[in-house]
Amino acid sequence: MLVNRPNSRIENLLIRRCWFDMKFAGLIKQSLVDYPNRIAAVLFTYGCNLRCPFCHNGHLLIKPSPQTSKNILIDEEEILAFIEEREGFLDALVISGGEPLLERELFYFIEKARKYNILLKIDTNGTNPEMLKTLLDAGFLDYVAMDIKAPLDYKKYAKACGGLSSELFMNIKSSIKLLLEADICVEFRTTVVPALHSNEDILEIARTIKGAERYTLQQFNPENALNVKYRNLEPYSAEHLRKAADQCRLYVDSVEVVNI
Repeated sequence: MLVNRPNSRIENLLIRRCWFDMKFAGLIKQSLVDYPNRIAAVLFTYGCNLRCPFCHNGHLLIKPSPQTSKNILIDEEEILAFIEEREGFLDALVISGGEPLLERELFYFIEKARKYNILLKIDTNGTNPEMLKTLLDAGFLDYVAMDIKAPLDYKKYAKACGGLSSELFMNIKSSIKLLLEADICVEFRTTVVPALHSNEDILEIARTIKGAERYTLQQFNPENALNVKYRNLEPYSAEHLRKAADQCRLYVDSVEVVNI
């Protein structure tokens, strides 16, 4: 099926890179938790433009050097062959990171992957609304999960991200608006960290996404936190998070607590 690609600056960037195959940092061959009610494979990309102190995927933040990448990256052809072999069994493909929307080759990889009758989900931090819109306009995405790090107060958000430019902060706001208006499955989620989030902060995030389909509160895991100071923090109790979720249901119908 031919796809009408929107004319945009990001399309021009994609066209200039379209002869490069995408490469991945890792693959989970089967997951029952990353795409609700579906059997999914999960792909991971290297590289992220944020440095959240509570991040547990620190090994994915920086792309490997060209000298070492051949030994640790998975080629696109291998992934597509894997999907083809499992066509009819595998329901969905989840692309996570790192931050997958930083990958200029992503558009063309998804275009190839969709030929295998598979659902596509993206996990994103929302800092690249142009790429997100390009994929949405092309009809390539069935599900997007966007992390909201803090209430939309610049200082609070910057602290939760380990630093943040004003441009990226505006981009995050644009992505939230775009997803609230999108006609696909959308999940917003927050990793709840005692050093960063009060109950009022979580409630303020819920107000911001009022009317959203789904909001997920993730329990903070201090074990592998990027910032070593956060490894000594005691997470909120499960009961504390459940009470926060109850409050959030004033604004979002489906609120779930995970990783407890």
